[in-house]
Amino acid sequence: MLKMICLTAALGLALGSTATAADLTFDGRTARATPAADGGFQLHAPGHDVAIAAQPMRSRTDSVLFDALFALAQQELDADRVDAIRDPAFNQGNPVPCDCFQTGERWPYVWTRDVSFAADLALSRLDPVRTRQSLQFKLSAARDGKTPGLFVAQDTGSGGSWPISSDRVVWFLAARGLLADPAFADQVWQALQATLAQDRAAVFDPRVGLYRGETSFLDWREQTYPDWTRQDVRFIGESFALSTNVLHYQALRLAERLARDRGDDRASQYAGWADALATQIDARFWREDAGLYMSYIGEAAHPVPYAKYDLLAISLGVLADVFPADRARRALANYPAVEGGSPVVWPQEARQPIYHNRAVWPFVSAYSLRAARRLDDAARIQLEIESLMRGTALAGSNMENYEMRRLAVHVDEGALSGPVVNSPRQLWSVAGYLSMVLEGVFGVDADGNVAPKLPTALVPQLFGKRSSIELDDGTTRYVLKRPRKLEGALLVAKNIVRKNNTVTVQLMAQPQTAAAGTGRAEPRSAAPAPAPAPAPASAAAYAPTTPTAPEPVKRGKTWSIPVPANHVLWLDGREVTTASPLTVRDDGHQHCLSLTHRDGALESLHSPTTCVGPQQRLNGATAWAWSAAAPTRVRVRLRYDNPNGPINTGVTAAVKQVVAQCPGQPAQRASVVMPHSVGPQASTAVEFDLPRGRCRFTLEEGFNMSALAHFASYNGGKGGRDGVLNQATVSALLIAPIAATAEAAR
Repeated sequence: MLKMICLTAALGLALGSTATAADLTFDGRTARATPAADGGFQLHAPGHDVAIAAQPMRSRTDSVLFDALFALAQQELDADRVDAIRDPAFNQGNPVPCDCFQTGERWPYVWTRDVSFAADLALSRLDPVRTRQSLQFKLSAARDGKTPGLFVAQDTGSGGSWPISSDRVVWFLAARGLLADPAFADQVWQALQATLAQDRAAVFDPRVGLYRGETSFLDWREQTYPDWTRQDVRFIGESFALSTNVLHYQALRLAERLARDRGDDRASQYAGWADALATQIDARFWREDAGLYMSYIGEAAHPVPYAKYDLLAISLGVLADVFPADRARRALANYPAVEGGSPVVWPQEARQPIYHNRAVWPFVSAYSLRAARRLDDAARIQLEIESLMRGTALAGSNMENYEMRRLAVHVDEGALSGPVVNSPRQLWSVAGYLSMVLEGVFGVDADGNVAPKLPTALVPQLFGKRSSIELDDGTTRYVLKRPRKLEGALLVAKNIVRKNNTVTVQLMAQPQTAAAGTGRAEPRSAAPAPAPAPAPASAAAYAPTTPTAPEPVKRGKTWSIPVPANHVLWLDGREVTTASPLTVRDDGHQHCLSLTHRDGALESLHSPTTCVGPQQRLNGATAWAWSAAAPTRVRVRLRYDNPNGPINTGVTAAVKQVVAQCPGQPAQRASVVMPHSVGPQASTAVEFDLPRGRCRFTLEEGFNMSALAHFASYNGGKGGRDGVLNQATVSALLIAPIAATAEAAR
């Protein structure tokens, strides 16, 4: 952590040393801004100039560049206001009328997570009407006219979309700031009830206490997941992601609030679910040896930790107050950075091109800045402000992403070149920049609260010799007054005076006793906080190569599993510390294994999972019978083929209900998912506690995204204009006894 603080302090001095602060030099490239006669600016970015018109909101600082980039963000936001949207995969590429925000210059459509994160960062406060309309575009009833409820649409995605990807609940993060409109608030309440109930049935695992599904935003499989998921996303749909669980937590809290407002008895149920989820998030994603929260962990059959970390998930967790205060501070401080800013994932993958891998994404930097403000982390606040300014100034636009070291929009490295996909005036990048100015520098929150937390190192650049800097948002003028002495790492409000339409804030050094930040989360344990873990050596570090699957050899009633040097064997979700080979006894239960490779402090992602032990294949497509000699817990999968779309997109992941009917007990039901596949493979797993005797298993119809009216105009694959499609070719049921010890008891 000390290394990062020293580095960012030095960066601040370097940026502030550009004389008039009209210049910015980074990576050998220089951007400069000059005032224009009409009140606008001219941005001289490397290789091209950008004319910036005068804008409704203005900042007045000693940095012409800072003021110009704030105006540029507003200009680009206005360019993203459209009266129609289009995408080749919808409505035959023809315009769809919608007074909405489009996603970016190269993405002229409305996507659920993009518009939701952008709304939460800035759009809800700046243009609530258009933001509501953009969000409403992503609400949908079912096509059949019989299924009750209003649902949030999960966009096309991995394995045929929801429930492999299950972060559509990010929509509710955006909706929180728009509830002043009663009609929209009613829609939000309807969508909460239906969407949360559907997710509870299809993606919540009661034994583990978490929601399954892909990481939010990080949806290019092999960029962040093991490369063996390239052609098989079943694992992604069964694993548990930190970001997606935090978003479900926030949605549950909103449901609790709206239920209480309406006198609905389910408020206590939503609250209980949220409380339990927060406990499991902290318990299961924290990795003490790294001092970080993991991006995701393995599936219920093998819930292993993964040495992959992502900045958005950690930032969202800090902001949701689901982390104890000491861990929240450690996690953000320990998350590595490079001179260009904070990469969105760590460690990097040596065999993957630049996109999420080895990249800075401005909207994630804005969430990191927001989290750093929550924790009074001056070094991270400064780093993200500088990173956002540099990227925009050098590109001449609020780009989708940048290569992390150079903040370049493209770096040529042959097959690893990137960012692979990029777009100017990307909506969530624009929103992130506006959030940085409004909140990150001037401390003006959406609710009108004013609480600046300005790194002292940025004062020379922003104030110069001025006694104050100003923000005029069109209705209120905010004035930050410089303290007489520049002391400490962070400047906060000493006093705030409101007079007419002017808010004047006298800055002072943050009192030393509070400099470390307290956060709003309180530890859930009275145990003393452990010593902070050492900061990772390098944000640019590459993870060791992912191993191949373990190869058990059966000898009598045991399996022998070789463990290569510098590798770790994991058995049923836990690390096994024993000499090679490991011996596993055949105890009549299925056991699952994987390998990781350790290189010093770095660890690879897990190999494919191999399971040993009894597993019976029951051939057939719709019904199966199985007898247990004694009460038994079983894990059930389907052998299937789903050729209804490619691995990376579509809306036709097949979702069914497996029904177990046994003598002397009510029928049990659980959702099973069969994502798009490349040939036959195994589905996601369900588990049942079966009594002694003969049980019958059948399939009932489920629900997937093709069932939503929103996708009736989809022409990018099956399940759209040609009708609802929720089918896969099932050839067998796979059933395996498993140990009865409850994983959820952890």
